[in-house]
Amino acid sequence: MADEPLVLGIETSCDETGVGIVRGTTLLADAVASSVDEHARFGGVVPEVASRAHLEAMVPTIERALKDAGVSARDLDGVAVTAGPGLAGALLVGVSAAKAYAYALGKPLYGVNHLASHVCVDQLEHGALPEPTMALLVSGGHSSLLLSTDITSDVRPLGATIDDAAGEAFDKIARVLNLGFPGGPVIDRYAREGDPEAIAFPRGLTGPRDAAYDFSFSGLKTAVARWIEAKRAAGEEVPVRDVAASFQEAVVDVLTRKAVRACRDEGVDHLMIGGGVAANSRLRALAQERCAAAGIRLRVPRPKLCTDNGAMVAALGAEMVARGRPASAWDLSADSSLPVTDPHVPGHGHGHDHVHEVSKGNLYS
Repeated sequence: MADEPLVLGIETSCDETGVGIVRGTTLLADAVASSVDEHARFGGVVPEVASRAHLEAMVPTIERALKDAGVSARDLDGVAVTAGPGLAGALLVGVSAAKAYAYALGKPLYGVNHLASHVCVDQLEHGALPEPTMALLVSGGHSSLLLSTDITSDVRPLGATIDDAAGEAFDKIARVLNLGFPGGPVIDRYAREGDPEAIAFPRGLTGPRDAAYDFSFSGLKTAVARWIEAKRAAGEEVPVRDVAASFQEAVVDVLTRKAVRACRDEGVDHLMIGGGVAANSRLRALAQERCAAAGIRLRVPRPKLCTDNGAMVAALGAEMVARGRPASAWDLSADSSLPVTDPHVPGHGHGHDHVHEVSKGNLYS
């Protein structure tokens, strides 16, 4: 096990400062500092608030992760960081910190893709990813179907959201129902006591002429909001639990239906689900039911590894080291719209050939 790469991962794409430490596919530490409470009063994430929170939390969170893992920073084989996609200012905090630690330690730096990291994290739970891997990625900003033959170098998008992602729709409907922010967990909770068939909400992009693997939740969000407004205008009480259950069912029905179809069409016998919405209990249950019926094996990480975290970044970084992928150059920059087809941002020219010169006079004490 000691021969496996020991990598520290930093994740700051949104409102969670995540620092993970992984040895190979074994998770040693997963430290998270969340600023979600600071955003709740605004009803959504405020980029400037998130960036400042990352600045304050970064060093203490890294120190906590090293302590939890029982390793020294000098023991690391590399430092990985989310280079994109995400909020530009928030990403810059993480990239700057990763550069500083990597340079001071004389270790290679790996700028990795946030979405590919969400897929790779499953290795920490269920072992090496099958190749190819079919992944349904559902989070606040992304709803995507991805096919990967090598998570470090080959990720192909089959479909994506054309408007609101699933997580955004959860947040917006929770706001209309006055349930607070973030919307995902609270709607999941209310839906458990509601009837998912009480209201027939639309299923976007499921017609015969619609794109087979793309997602659209804007129409659903509008339909739910109008239904609620009509009830209130008529002076009637809104059945919050039934609305939550029916809305949630419409989302997970489309997600799982398209994911299973993609597996069948591509001849892939398993499905991995990642991203924050993968923590949703109904999505997990319906995916399990439909995958079992189709003879597809389902892989879903535990909820804590589905939401944004440093462990997923460290997992992809460790895979980069293990497969001998080139390190990133010191001029690595944050890219808020980094495409999923770029699992990592390699070096330019010589990249880290000079890293050993740095390590002779180790700057980190």
